[in-house]
Amino acid sequence: MTEQRDEGRGRQDAIEQAWDELVAAARRTVTDGLVVGTSGNVSVRVGGTILVTPSGVPYDRLRPQDAVGVDADGNQLFGDLAPTSELPMHLAVYRTTYAGAVVHTHAVHATAVSTLVPELPPIHYMAAALGGPVRVARYAPYGSEELAENMLRALRERTGCLLQNHGTITYGDTLDQAYDRTAQLEWMSRLWLTASSVPGHAPTLLSAGQLREAEDRLRGYGQR
Repeated sequence: MTEQRDEGRGRQDAIEQAWDELVAAARRTVTDGLVVGTSGNVSVRVGGTILVTPSGVPYDRLRPQDAVGVDADGNQLFGDLAPTSELPMHLAVYRTTYAGAVVHTHAVHATAVSTLVPELPPIHYMAAALGGPVRVARYAPYGSEELAENMLRALRERTGCLLQNHGTITYGDTLDQAYDRTAQLEWMSRLWLTASSVPGHAPTLLSAGQLREAEDRLRGYGQR
């Protein structure tokens, strides 16, 4: 009985810590200019529970008691607030990948790119960190299963994609990794828009071989 109580307490502690980290990341999307108002959403997986930001609540008002948890089928496990309207996208990622966290934003430069091209041209080697040139998922109404399906096609062998006339979605092992990929995607979008706006010039793009080399190098990047 004691072991069961300890296990339950440990699970609850993990959920509370994950919620705090989720709220901090959601607030950061606002301060970093990746979303406006309550647009965008964030989720984290803790065992069989998926914590998600609630629908239509400003992130600076979220409290510990506002935590929202669902299972892989979208059934609400706890919380009084309704989960994000983009829950189908988040659940689709968790069902088909190893993802520990998902970040969805309406970042302005990335969204602009999504209206111009079918994929973000390989303007920088950091595209390799997302698996290669970032595709654009065909437009569908927000919150729809159709959008989730379009997103999955664009995410094939990728860890992020653009959503046409909508925004971005990325995932990672951790919330920090998912967020970093979102930030990199927005930066690369801004870079391509800037370079391609110079009259009389076209930006140099990386080849598939150069991206593969970058991907190999990135595997050993950072502290071990």
